[in-house]
Amino acid sequence: MYSDIVKKGLEKTPHRSLFKAAGFTDEEISRPLIGVVSSKNEVIPGHIHLDKIAEAVKTGVKIAGGTPVEFPAIGVCDGIAMGHIGMKYSLASRELIADSIEAMTLAHGFDALVLIPNCDKIVPGMVIAAARLNIPAIVVSGGPMLSVNFKNKFRDLNTAFEAVGAFKAGQIDETELLELEEAACPSCGSCSGMFTANSMNCLCEVLGMALPGNGTIPAVYSERIRLAKQAGMKIMELLEKNIRPRDIITPDSLYNALRVDMALGCSTNSMLHLPAIAYEADAPITLDYANEISKETPNLCHLAPAGEHHVQDLYAAGGVTAVMNELSKKGLLKLDTITVTGKTQGENIKNHPVLDYSVIRPIDEPYSQTGGIAVLKGNLAVDGSVVKRSAVSPEMLQHEGPAKVFDSEEEAIDAIYKGKIVKGDVVVIRYEGPKGGPGMREMLSPTSAICGMGLDKDVALITDGRFSGATRGAAIGHVSPEAVDGGPIAFIKDGDIIQIDIDKCELNLKVPDEELAKRKEGWTPNEPKVKTGYLRRYAKLVSSGIQGAVMLKD
Repeated sequence: MYSDIVKKGLEKTPHRSLFKAAGFTDEEISRPLIGVVSSKNEVIPGHIHLDKIAEAVKTGVKIAGGTPVEFPAIGVCDGIAMGHIGMKYSLASRELIADSIEAMTLAHGFDALVLIPNCDKIVPGMVIAAARLNIPAIVVSGGPMLSVNFKNKFRDLNTAFEAVGAFKAGQIDETELLELEEAACPSCGSCSGMFTANSMNCLCEVLGMALPGNGTIPAVYSERIRLAKQAGMKIMELLEKNIRPRDIITPDSLYNALRVDMALGCSTNSMLHLPAIAYEADAPITLDYANEISKETPNLCHLAPAGEHHVQDLYAAGGVTAVMNELSKKGLLKLDTITVTGKTQGENIKNHPVLDYSVIRPIDEPYSQTGGIAVLKGNLAVDGSVVKRSAVSPEMLQHEGPAKVFDSEEEAIDAIYKGKIVKGDVVVIRYEGPKGGPGMREMLSPTSAICGMGLDKDVALITDGRFSGATRGAAIGHVSPEAVDGGPIAFIKDGDIIQIDIDKCELNLKVPDEELAKRKEGWTPNEPKVKTGYLRRYAKLVSSGIQGAVMLKD
């Protein structure tokens, strides 16, 4: 056992003494030491109950003969961090999470890990750590929040964000604004739509790093506690069989993840996190590859924000295994990939049909023949950009309009609320990329303002930053190269015509090359908005959004 380095032999007498100081018995010390990484905190609603999940995991580990040792991981709530400097730390926290798990695991000699995330960057941060350490590991999340029916419509976090825009536009009064605030987030769990957290928790199933049900069993269901106990028991089996993350996260399992991503209509942030996970697992993927898969993958689900269904509906319809079962009817998956169940994906999804075809469309009757995410390229995004195609109104799949340019999210939000954005405009927000932000902020506030004011079918938004999984509309992010690196987005001027064709995966600036060359003469990038602390170091090391905003190994 790897943990022998901290507990075996006369030389480890002081080490065992410290374990005993923590209350461990000789019998517990003699067993495999299983790190239980809990991101429980009192800030994120998706994490406030993770102490219950951790206790269930530890029960499962003990049942199967291991000794669980719990330690914490940080987590940023994207909703609370939205729209101010806090959002600069969200994506950047992913690397902190991975690094801290690496440090704790190697410093204390754990034999295996059970990873308990739930929201946004915490999920990929933990999976990145698992791929890096490559010791047996399993993910069990806290589960999705419920959505409740308020005034004949099921609500979610996006309801609250869009309500602000509706209030500013005079469409609702302060009483209704407060009512929506009360109804939007009714329980613990990751916010209830196919936003980033639920996207990644579902994709952990597809990658094979989590048990079936991980992505969809609601947080408040007792089945979630049972799943956590099963994960605790299963890690001992993975340790015994020496099944490791890089046995599971392979080019084939990443292929499956991209397929299901497109079928579900996951968050555009998955196009940051899957490449980052693949990079750490030494199985790199490109977004060109993702686009090829998207072209051949039917979009089977329209979960919020793309439609009215929520993750609880996906659960009732059969969950991720049912989506995979449906895709397998056309041979769209590689079913011999190994998973943490100890079985293949083919074995996992067998006998798990779709239970509600109004939530998961039949393979022959999809919402569209192409996937929920598209990668756009052109002279405005030479390396690429990303849009959640399934959440774009048909009217905006092709759009051409004048640019309204802003050098920060705050400037753009102020202009939107003051009515300076009109039908036909293309809002451009730059210097918000991984380096230029720094931190690549999500832009849910401006997109929600646009939608709440009823402009989502008339106005596009383009940024070198990124969008929340809750964003809907023609919101194109991850534009690369970013402005601070001298990408074309840095040289757009108010009134320049921008041409968007999502069906053709094109994003172009209708400005002659000669004119762009003149604008570049003598150009210097804007000063970083944060020049101290962690973000200063992050900005110096981080790659582009199209590369997954990873810390390059070189």
